Amino acid sequence: MSRKKKHPEHVNHERWLISYADFITLLFAFFVVLYSSSQVDHRKVGKLALAIQVAFQELGVFPASGTAVPLQAEGSVPPNTVQMLENIQHTASIGRIVSSAAGALGGSEENGAVAALQKELEKALAPEIFHKDVALRQEPDGLVISLREVGFFASGSAELRLNAIPTLRRVTAVLLERPYEIRIEGHTDNVRIHTAQFASNWELSAARAIEVVRLMISDMGFAPQRLSVGGYGEFHPVAKNTTEEQRALNRRVDIVILRRSILAVAPAALADAPKEAQESPSSPSPLPRTVPERPRDNPAGKPSPAHPAPKITSRSGL
Repeated sequence: MSRKKKHPEHVNHERWLISYADFITLLFAFFVVLYSSSQVDHRKVGKLALAIQVAFQELGVFPASGTAVPLQAEGSVPPNTVQMLENIQHTASIGRIVSSAAGALGGSEENGAVAALQKELEKALAPEIFHKDVALRQEPDGLVISLREVGFFASGSAELRLNAIPTLRRVTAVLLERPYEIRIEGHTDNVRIHTAQFASNWELSAARAIEVVRLMISDMGFAPQRLSVGGYGEFHPVAKNTTEEQRALNRRVDIVILRRSILAVAPAALADAPKEAQESPSSPSPLPRTVPERPRDNPAGKPSPAHPAPKITSRSGL
């Protein structure tokens, strides 16, 4: 019996096409999924934008808008309408911030009021500023008139020099014309004091501030309800206490014209201010009040013969 001849096997060199086709199919499906997920459903975006807009309108943040947003299943919001709604929401957030400041002075008006007052004081105190007995500066609390010890007090004393009284009178004359609230702050350097009159820098700084208040009320007719007093010792310097020149800058009494009262002044109040300020010095005067929003510790100070001592507060503890 004859044997069957075996035919040689044919090798298929194109089997790689099967794997390649599978790979291409998977890659195509991957990019289709990416493309479909990147498409925004403008109809759903429009519904969300409209819901946010209605919620803000109910809160009164901004008035009703005339933009029509189609909510039908077959409708879609054009991209330019979606952008318009987003702009409305952005404008509403800005309007809420601006509307909270309605009725108050703008930034330029505020700076103008403070600058005008500072210019007038610089003119009235030009000689003292030239001799560096007085300095003016602006702080967050308001405009500060700094009366330095070298021109107003003897070392370790709370009694105002006689030749410094005309300077204080000029300051008071400018402030009498405006119903601003004033805080008198006493400051010292870091050299400790312990005398028969003052046991610490707290008492010296407070006594000097009270002396200025006493003169403004009794001798210059300043309304006491517009004044407050603070004794801060050496704890709020304007310069380092390493040299004698720096310590001399820290020994001072600051007359702070509070910024909040500058902004609150209305034209009618300015017109009536001189009548209120020129009260009779001989009439009974209420105590100067302390500032409620800046509570301070360590009361100090000695009572004046003419007026009871106001509360003395400090910005930092001992």
